[in-house]
Amino acid sequence: MTEPPTTHIAPAHTTTDPPPDVATPALTWGAGRLYRHGVPHRILSGALHYFRVHPDLWRDRIRRLADLGLNTVDTYVPWNFHQPHENEPPHFDGWRDVERFIRTVGEEGLDVVVRPGPYICAEWSNGGLPSWLTARDLAIRSADPAFTSAVGHWFDELIPRLAALQTAEGGPVLAVQVENEFGSYGDDHAYLRWNRRALTTRGISELLFTADGPTELMQDGGTLPGTLAAVTLGSEPDAARRLLAARRPDEPFLVAEFWNGWFDHWGKRHHVRGVDSAVHTLRGIIADGGSVSVYMAHGGTNFGLWAGANEDEGRLRPIVTSYDSDAPIAEDGTLTAKFFAVREALGARGPVRSPARMPTLPPAHVPLVHRADVLPGLRAVPAPTTTAPRPASFERLGLDAGMVLHTAHPRIPAGEHRLVLTDVRDRALVFADGALLGAADPDAPELPVHGTGAVVRLEVLVENLGRVNYGPGIGRHKGLLGPVLVDRRAVQGWDSTPVALQEWSGTELTAAVAAGPPITRTGFAVGTFQVDTPADTFFALPGSGRGLVWVNDFLLGRHWKIGPQVTLYCPAPLLRPGENTVTVLELERLGGILELRDRPELGPPEEYVEEFD
Repeated sequence: MTEPPTTHIAPAHTTTDPPPDVATPALTWGAGRLYRHGVPHRILSGALHYFRVHPDLWRDRIRRLADLGLNTVDTYVPWNFHQPHENEPPHFDGWRDVERFIRTVGEEGLDVVVRPGPYICAEWSNGGLPSWLTARDLAIRSADPAFTSAVGHWFDELIPRLAALQTAEGGPVLAVQVENEFGSYGDDHAYLRWNRRALTTRGISELLFTADGPTELMQDGGTLPGTLAAVTLGSEPDAARRLLAARRPDEPFLVAEFWNGWFDHWGKRHHVRGVDSAVHTLRGIIADGGSVSVYMAHGGTNFGLWAGANEDEGRLRPIVTSYDSDAPIAEDGTLTAKFFAVREALGARGPVRSPARMPTLPPAHVPLVHRADVLPGLRAVPAPTTTAPRPASFERLGLDAGMVLHTAHPRIPAGEHRLVLTDVRDRALVFADGALLGAADPDAPELPVHGTGAVVRLEVLVENLGRVNYGPGIGRHKGLLGPVLVDRRAVQGWDSTPVALQEWSGTELTAAVAAGPPITRTGFAVGTFQVDTPADTFFALPGSGRGLVWVNDFLLGRHWKIGPQVTLYCPAPLLRPGENTVTVLELERLGGILELRDRPELGPPEEYVEEFD
């Protein structure tokens, strides 16, 4: 550390320079070391996403990160969470009050790293990009003016709010990320330069950095001269350190994401990362002054329908409702064995202020009363209908998540025929004159149908199981995207009605459950239970197949018998003293019982460590 600290910005001849009156950032670097106002410094950060934690629990979870031995909290900002509709301004109130979250972190004595994207990945729907934007004919994550213009309008609203909370302004924000793992996606450096300039011209003066995987290919695609290059990894920090030292010898080693756990897909096993494995890698990262952000330090929950999806050899792999991620601080705030091992590795010496677990309700069994079948319940909720020769996609209907009910009236000749959904994204229930024919998806797009020569009321209920959040599939459309065929003949003349489940309130739920009486084993069911003092609980639906769960009109998330997740976490702030109501939309088979448990069940574990080739 013999060389003085230096501030690294773009060369003087570029257009990315901040104005000359901008304050020197709190963090600078030189000779491979990071400094804070000239004093050697190390970022010990943990990822905590305000959009995955109930606002009433923000302070509790921040304190748990401090107890872990961290000095910094980092968070993404999901654009689609703040601006789900194009014709509305972004929202920054309530659960979306990112400024309140940042101020709360500062009040607890921690710094903040903000990762505003506009693309965030994060296993979040569409990687944080609004579906109304990706529905357009434009090149996302590029210098395409149609894309940067839209991002610019979003940044006009967001970035000044973050700039006012920077360290130079007395706030806790001391670093901001440029885009997010861009080297895993593309190589448009003009876009990266635009992104950096979009931050500085809107007031960001603190440290800027990029974050990419630890390979030459990813670092080539995602880094910029003059901007600190960080890495994301799950293992082999020494190899990453050597790679960055060879490319950027003067820069400090910063791991912007250390994957100490992993997320889960429906139908797979619950991913875990062994304590010894995680701590061994962490020690390698922070050795010799390295900085780190533990991803996730506290994972939280993909409430509602915000969970993303991945693609595997062309097949959609939806992500579960829980984002526990086998983090040191569990989904419900529990301090795990990994918490105490990581805390020791980080050298934390102070007392642990937070309780090891949050209070929970006692276990209970709540009867579910079946109130209405699927189709009558959905039809009872008013929504605009679009009529066209072919089914309307989610994007054409302005629908981000939920379902679309398509109705047509083909005449089917007498005899046995094949009904083919040529391109359904992602799963459909098909009805003929109100009777369920079966389910269809890309792997099983055909159903037998018996015709009598009469006109049939054909209804196709299409469900979006999650928008792709990583890779070239980002922005792909949802719905019935190809023709529906009876044998080789296309069915034409469709009414398409959006079912905006993510936006339903008590009014819509009341209308749906009142559409009975039921005659099938699917549809809407209601259970009620009494609470003296609200506390955490975990819902399970033994015997039920697949569907959605609301608690007191709040859409908690998705349940599915294929697992691995069995229980849905219900945080205490979603409950109230007195009577509480759970509403279930069951799409396969209603089990009849809602269990309240005092422990989570996330499924059979499987050891997992993500590595780059």
